[in-house]
Amino acid sequence: MFEAATKAEALAQIAHVSPQLLIIDINLPDGSGLEVVSWVRTISAEMAIIVLTFNESDDFLFAAMNAGASAYVNKSAPLTELIAAIEHAQASPSSFAAKEIVDALQRKQLKFGLSQRELQIISLLPTDEPLSALAKSLFISESTLKTHLNHIYQKLSVKNRLQAINVARKAGLL
Repeated sequence: MFEAATKAEALAQIAHVSPQLLIIDINLPDGSGLEVVSWVRTISAEMAIIVLTFNESDDFLFAAMNAGASAYVNKSAPLTELIAAIEHAQASPSSFAAKEIVDALQRKQLKFGLSQRELQIISLLPTDEPLSALAKSLFISESTLKTHLNHIYQKLSVKNRLQAINVARKAGLL
C-alpha cells in the first residue's frame, strides 16, 4: 500500500508498484486525478480504480466514467458504499458503478428532453455508418431516421451529425 499527495507522485508510484487497486481524488495539487485514471487505463485494463471525491457534479461523475474509472464514490457516503465499490471494481475493473449514475443519466436526458429512442440513435451516430445502415440496424426506414435526427438536432440546438456528436459527448450522453 502507498499514498501519494500529488499527481506526479501518484504516476511515479503506480509505475513503480503496479497496484491492483487505486483510490484517487479528482482534485490534486498539481493536476487532476482523472488524468491519472486515463493514464492508468492506457497501461492496465485490469487495475481496479475508484474515484473518491467530494465533487457531487454529474459532470465529474461522467468524466470519471469516461476516463476509465471502475467506480465513483462520494467521500460523504457510508463506508459500506466504498467497500461495495471496491468489490465491484476488483471483480469488474472495466465496468463502471456509481450510486448516482441512474439519476445522473436521467438528468442528462431531461436536460435536452430526449426520448429513449433518440438516445439510442445518438449512441449510434459516432459509428460513421451511412444513414441507410443506421436505419436498417434500428429496423426503421431512412426517412423515419431522418425525422428522428431532425428532432435530435432541434433539441440539441445543432445543425448536423458532427455537431450532435460533439454536444452529446460534452453532455455525457456518449
